[in-house]
Order: sequence, then C-alpha cells, then structure tokens
Amino acid sequence: MKNDSTFFAVDLGATSGRTILGRLKENNISWDEVTRFPNHLIEQGGHFYWDIYALYREIIQGLKEVARRGEKITSIGIDTWGVDFVCIAPDGAILRNPRSYRDPVTFDAMDDYVKHVVSKKELYDITGIQLMNFNSIFQLYAMRREQNTALDNASKILFVPDALSWMLTGNEVCEYTIASTSELLDPRTGQLDERLLQSVGLSRSKFGKMVKPGTLVGTLTEEVQRMTGLGPVPVYAVAGHDTGSAVAAVPAQDEQFAYLSSGTWSLMGIETKQAIINDTSYERNFTNEGGIEGTTRFLKNICGMWIYERCRSEWSNANNGQQEIDISHGALQDAAMKETPFRSLINPDNECFANPPSMVKAIQNYCRNTQQPVPETPAQICRCIFESLALRYKQVFSYLKEMAPFPIKVLHVIGGGMKNNYMNQFTANATGVTVLTGPQEATAFGNIMVQAKAVGLVDDIWEMRRIIRASLLLGVFEPQEQEAWNKAYEKYLKNCN
Repeated sequence: MKNDSTFFAVDLGATSGRTILGRLKENNISWDEVTRFPNHLIEQGGHFYWDIYALYREIIQGLKEVARRGEKITSIGIDTWGVDFVCIAPDGAILRNPRSYRDPVTFDAMDDYVKHVVSKKELYDITGIQLMNFNSIFQLYAMRREQNTALDNASKILFVPDALSWMLTGNEVCEYTIASTSELLDPRTGQLDERLLQSVGLSRSKFGKMVKPGTLVGTLTEEVQRMTGLGPVPVYAVAGHDTGSAVAAVPAQDEQFAYLSSGTWSLMGIETKQAIINDTSYERNFTNEGGIEGTTRFLKNICGMWIYERCRSEWSNANNGQQEIDISHGALQDAAMKETPFRSLINPDNECFANPPSMVKAIQNYCRNTQQPVPETPAQICRCIFESLALRYKQVFSYLKEMAPFPIKVLHVIGGGMKNNYMNQFTANATGVTVLTGPQEATAFGNIMVQAKAVGLVDDIWEMRRIIRASLLLGVFEPQEQEAWNKAYEKYLKNCN
C-alpha cells in the first residue's frame, strides 16, 4: 500500500441504496455508511419505472454530506442491480424514467423472441447467459414491439450505473460487467453482439465505449462540483453490476474456490478465465457474467432467504390477530433446530415458490403433493426451508465441481445471509467442504477496492483479496454429520426434482 486514501462508493439495490466511505490505511480496509435511502418503484399507466432522478439526488446528497464533513475523497464508483437501462435523447435529456425489470411488458417477450427471432440454444451459445424474461434483450424487444417512443428516439442507451456516472461526469461508457447481464454480449469477444443488437433494432453506436472495471469515466462536472462543494473528483467505472463487485471482494487465497452470495436471492458460482458455454451448462441453466480483470463469473441463481422472509412476514401479520408467534430470528431458528431433521424437504427453486399468495401454504401443499409429512409449526417450516436450501446448494455445488476447470476446495459465503450461522453450518454439512464466511459488506468492499486498484494503490485482484482477508475475522464452518446429509440428499433428489 503506497498511501492512505478514502473512496466514495454508491451501492444501489432494487429496494434500497446507500453511499459509503471506504478507507484504506496500512493494508487495512474500513468503511462507514454516509447515507441510506429507499429505492421506490413507480407504477403508472400499467408499467413500473425506476426514479433515476431520485437516485441521482441521493448521490448528490451523499456527496454534500462528505463535503460537509470535510472529507477528502480520492474517487467515486457506482454499482447497481443488473439488466435495466436509460434512454438518452440527442440533446442529452433523459427520455422518460427507465423501465424496471419487474415491468409486466416483458412477461411474454422472451417466449415470443426465442420463437420468432433467435432460438434459446442459439442465444445461449452466443452469450452464455441464462434465459430470464427480464434480461435487457427481452426488455428491448418488448419495447420495440410496443413502439416505445423513448427507445425510438434514443441516441444512447446507458445501463443504470453508467447512466448515473454520465449524470455526474457528462461522459458515456458501457461498463463490461453490467453489460454482461444484458444477454447482448458475447463473452468470447467481450463486445456487444451485432446480430443480437440488430434483432432488437439497434446498432452498436447506440451504446457507449466498452470499458473494463477500473476505467476512468471522467471528473465531476462543474454543475455537480457547485452543488456538492467538492472539486473535480474522478469517477471510475467499478464492477458496475453489484454481484460483480461482491465477487471481487471474496477473500480467497487462490482460484480454487466457489462463492455463495447469500441474501434474499443466492448466487453460487466460480471465477474462471474463460466463459463455460456448452450443452451441459445450457441444460443446467448456468450463466456467464463479466468479472474484473477479464474473469468470468460462472454462476447459477438460487432462491435464497426469500422463502424464509416471506414466511416470517406472514407470521408477523398473524401476530396482528389473536395468534402470537415469536418470529425473531434467534427464537425462530433456535426452535427450528429442536425439530426432527429432514422431516420434510422442498425444492426452493420450484416455480410454486416464486411469489405465491401464501408462502406457508405453498410449502405445505408442496409437501402434501410429494407425500411427505406436512410441516405445521413455524419451527417445522423454518427447519424445512433451511435444510432444503442447503441441499439445493449441494446440488448446484456438485454441478460446479463437474464443470469447473479446477478442484474446488472451499466455499466462501458473502453478503447479508452469512449472518445465519445455522445456515452456514448446514451448507458445510451438505456440500462437504469448508465454508468461510465474510465479508457481509462484500459489494461495498469490491467497489472500494476496484477504485483503489484504478488509482494504483493495489496491484491486482489477489492483493485486493489479501487486504480484505487481513481486515476481517472470517467465520469457519467444517462439514459434520456427512452420512445423515448424504441420505437426506437422496430423499431430496427423490422428492424435489
């Protein structure tokens, strides 16, 4: 480490956002939150939009607070959720707030596109991206189909983190990791595919210059400097996709690791030098997304703690009536551990758990339909969820071991879900490998460290990871009760495929 520096990280999720100050000092990383704010969907005219101006305003407020504190920041970086984009007019105006990936216009767009334009297999062979109806290519197809005036009149299309960087600097780029979520990018060439662009009526000129994480976008405009009280602070393209930033912060010692970014949704994968695109990865619906330093994040989306949180929400509502249930995490999970192991199992990724009116009833119906004991109490349901999720992790982990170009020796769990030690132990038991937990703030750490690399304070991803590892006390969970978990996995495969 050549000197001490402070970095401003903007981390935006689909429900909330925050601005963070990250400090590097004597080979140690620390951070504190500057501001936190909601990210509201706007429903109007049968469509769902993001309020890009509100997000911009919150970034300005965070920068104002930094100036008020007298902090001197080295640079700024922005990461967000994937796939969504902003249409920019020739005169530099934003053409309507951007559509959300939750917009119903995309619900049938994927099926229509792969039936009439490019087949599923051909699309996967080009991009290596798992097919999901909200991917950018299907959003663009749906907008073309409806003759969307914002898209028709756009001179530039910027993914959300790039749009916010443009609002700060006036410069247009297309950052690689966020572009890789679009299902428009060929990971072999590292560029947007011309044929796929043409299939949705676009040319390459509609997008900014493709840049890798760590590229300078520009400095704050005079307007932003005036509003915030800051000087011409540089803005860097970090790993603009939040999962890309999170994986950059995995404190691994070498390449022989898998990661589990654990939260409402879980993403399990490996980091590779090249994309893995073959019949097996297609059949198992694995995706290839961009990482830093030319790496690929080969991963699979898994339903994470969504089911658990939905059940807790139902029980919370029940508490408003006559029934009283202690749904605090500690009490609920402690009670679950006293229940009979492996009594009932579900496939967390079954479509019946996507967004049912009652998650509790969906679990009970699933068990009833698969001739298993029906969990009745919150503790029984909680145990069912945790064990089932760990066994789903085992299934995906076994796929990764088959397809990885190296042996996987450890599983790193990062993100908010790492706070659940019961789940961490179950994951170690199920997968049969050591589970290391931390950092919880992986996305922010990755954002900060890419900025540090960009300004020359660290040399590469492995020095980044060494510094993060030295700054943390990692949790360690070793596999236990292997025979019982292997038998449970046989039951899982029987009832949950």
